[in-house]
Amino acid sequence: MASLLKVKDLNISFHTYAGEVQAVRGVNFEVEQGEAVAIVGESGCGKSVTAKAIMKLLSTPPASYKKGSIIFNGKELIKMKEKEMQKIRGNEISMIFQDPMTSLNPTSKIGYQIVEAVMKHNRISKKEANKRAVEMLELVGIPQPSKRANQYPHEFSGGMRQRAMIAMALACQPRLLIADEPTTALDVTIQAQILELMKELQQKTETSIILITHDLGVVAEMCDRVIVMYAGKVVETGTTREIFEKPQHPYTRGLLKSVPRLDMEKNKPLSPIIGTPPDLLDPPIGCSFFPRCEDAMRICREHSPELEKVEDGQIAACWLHHPMAKTNNQKPAVISQGMGESK
Repeated sequence: MASLLKVKDLNISFHTYAGEVQAVRGVNFEVEQGEAVAIVGESGCGKSVTAKAIMKLLSTPPASYKKGSIIFNGKELIKMKEKEMQKIRGNEISMIFQDPMTSLNPTSKIGYQIVEAVMKHNRISKKEANKRAVEMLELVGIPQPSKRANQYPHEFSGGMRQRAMIAMALACQPRLLIADEPTTALDVTIQAQILELMKELQQKTETSIILITHDLGVVAEMCDRVIVMYAGKVVETGTTREIFEKPQHPYTRGLLKSVPRLDMEKNKPLSPIIGTPPDLLDPPIGCSFFPRCEDAMRICREHSPELEKVEDGQIAACWLHHPMAKTNNQKPAVISQGMGESK
């Protein structure tokens, strides 16, 4: 299957009073047509910056596309002018934001906001656009869609506003939908409804989805493939089954251990990842996860590992998969790069 989106060696920095924050550092991934891909990691790991970079929603300055490529449907987005990008944003690529109350216009009716998006990208009459808006509200499960289309965002509950955001995002039938933590502010019952809705709509429309989240339960429910990010880098990718059953990177294993499970023993404490992510004003020379890793080696402090294939379709950036680490019987912290021996 051909890739709909290709992100290659993406590097993004923010210029601040304190210095240059290297928020995204050499990110590579692809999304196929009709595929649901999750990007997971702790807050500040670069998930949302990567998503907004695809939409070209980063203000430059302070943001700066240092290098890299974002190819969508054969088109290079980074070099695209804003006028051209406006034809793609909201039409071929749409985004659902984390907080619908700050994303919706509080002074405009919900129906009008959907109509505005539809008419911007389609040559149809206002009557047809109004009909489409009502149809979309009905599609996402909002009762009495004709009446609700004439109401303002503050008249909707949190779950209803998120459904309205999804209706707006899908109104122009995009090929790619980016959902940035779409269920974070909702209670668990509404979360389940929103996730089920997104799955149904994906199956009906064959829309590709990038789901930005730190909730691994949501990932297991929604996604075909997982991209794990840490300190602005991709540290592991694989199918959802591979990531959950046999994670290859210590950080991925740490994330999974910190999530409560139904089969856990009663009163057994969770295993949090000790420490904090590095300061991206001055990223470490070696592996960014080195100070927090239980399996750290000397090489990890001095050299940053590259992403390498470790299983069928699964790749990870970890020196534990170096041939010397696999054959060494001692604590791997004694391996040094370029030397076929341990010390």
